[in-house]
Amino acid sequence: MLSSIRIVLIETSHSGNIGATARAMKTMGLSDLVLVNPLDNVPGQERAMASNAVDIFENARRVETLDQAISDCHLVLGTSARKRYLDWPLITPREAASEANAMIHSGMKVAVLFGREKNGLLNQELEKCQAHVYIPANPDYSSLNLAQAVQIIGYEMRLACLGSEPYEPRDLLATPVQLEGFYGAIEQALLALEFLDPKAPRKLMPRVKRLFQRVKMEAVEVNLMRGVFEEIKKKIKY
Repeated sequence: MLSSIRIVLIETSHSGNIGATARAMKTMGLSDLVLVNPLDNVPGQERAMASNAVDIFENARRVETLDQAISDCHLVLGTSARKRYLDWPLITPREAASEANAMIHSGMKVAVLFGREKNGLLNQELEKCQAHVYIPANPDYSSLNLAQAVQIIGYEMRLACLGSEPYEPRDLLATPVQLEGFYGAIEQALLALEFLDPKAPRKLMPRVKRLFQRVKMEAVEVNLMRGVFEEIKKKIKY
């Protein structure tokens, strides 16, 4: 089951952190690592920090965009250590592990995103997530390095899988690719209705995304609602 959980590192600044992350993953039984546009490539640092987990980073997939990294995932969780311009569903690593466990028992893939060492995930990256995971560390000193954060979440994921009970199968959730197409249909319909002003969009579309991410729509539901909004746009044109 743990093979269905993907760790995604975005624009990692230090090669050593990739190796340390690989080690943290392997100790918890995780193996699927994707690197989005890593910024540093110092030969030997990854290997030195990985110890006996060299196979994890050697088999890691390297991609240029976040969309490529999560295109086949059904639940996307973003780690965040600070409040953002819009409040998003905020859960602990234990809650995230419980939710992920239910998904993978139905054959779905889960991605956990980790951002840049200095400033984490960008707002537009967090918009692609159904929930944000916050590690409730000591508020007086909450500084965790990248591998430590991966270790904590990996530990909770492992505990959830080891202690899980049978789950009722559920239909597949929509993938990020399906959701982006859905959001595009909503945006076009709102533009046609003149409800969305492209010159002053404010935070309308991020709020729409937050609403539907919170619902965790199934693929069939997304296809249904996308059809509704596309039909609205057609009717307005006529």
